[in-house]
Amino acid sequence: LLGRDASHLIEGNLYRQKQYDITLLPPSKLHKSIYPEGPAVKRLIIDFRLPKEANDELQEELNLILSAFYADIPIYRFERRIQEELASHMNRIFELLKENTPTSLLMIHSEFIQFLECIYKNRESNIYNPSSDDNLASKIYSVTSYIHIHFSENLTLETLSKEFYISTFYLSHQFKEVTGFNISSYIQMTRIRNAQQMLLETDDKITDISLACGFNSFSQFNRVFNKLCGVSPSKFRADSKTGSESGARIVPMITLK
Repeated sequence: LLGRDASHLIEGNLYRQKQYDITLLPPSKLHKSIYPEGPAVKRLIIDFRLPKEANDELQEELNLILSAFYADIPIYRFERRIQEELASHMNRIFELLKENTPTSLLMIHSEFIQFLECIYKNRESNIYNPSSDDNLASKIYSVTSYIHIHFSENLTLETLSKEFYISTFYLSHQFKEVTGFNISSYIQMTRIRNAQQMLLETDDKITDISLACGFNSFSQFNRVFNKLCGVSPSKFRADSKTGSESGARIVPMITLK
């Protein structure tokens, strides 16, 4: 985050952020940035893919660095010295992009790995402390967190209102007000996100994945998947195995305006 304060909703949990906080998100995480009213907030987004092949020794070390993406707290806040070290790697990458020499791409990859390694080696120095405010937003984010844990179960506005002792009308209205989503859409996105990961990481039958992710029928699953991802579940899986760039996509991050 390069600009002023903002928030990030990750898997139903709200994280308040300050300037220069770093958010690490693996592809499986459903997330959304939430910005205060006023001028646009600046941020730098880096989207990268892992190398397809690496020898065992390098892969083991790479996995160590990438473990920072799976920490309990996905936000990293460092003191000025570490911030400057991280910034130096980013500045060098921008310089290499301008130089465009025969070895620029290799050097860019090297600098980026050093950037990630800097986060990993300083992970114990992360001073980010998530806070939970005792207010309406905190209550609603408890609901979103519950959805991420219980997405495979029968979740409806009625079941959630009973679970949290909130009227259906009030919950529906406030959920939309706080998160920007209606409850049914949020449940569907959470289920589809988990279905995508199962399609990518398992050989389970698509019908079994549909049931495991809380859909009542395969036709419903297929319809919602097509709507959110632009392709059918079977094509999404097939394209992932062939490395196709046909347009299949992970459910995207959606930001409030």
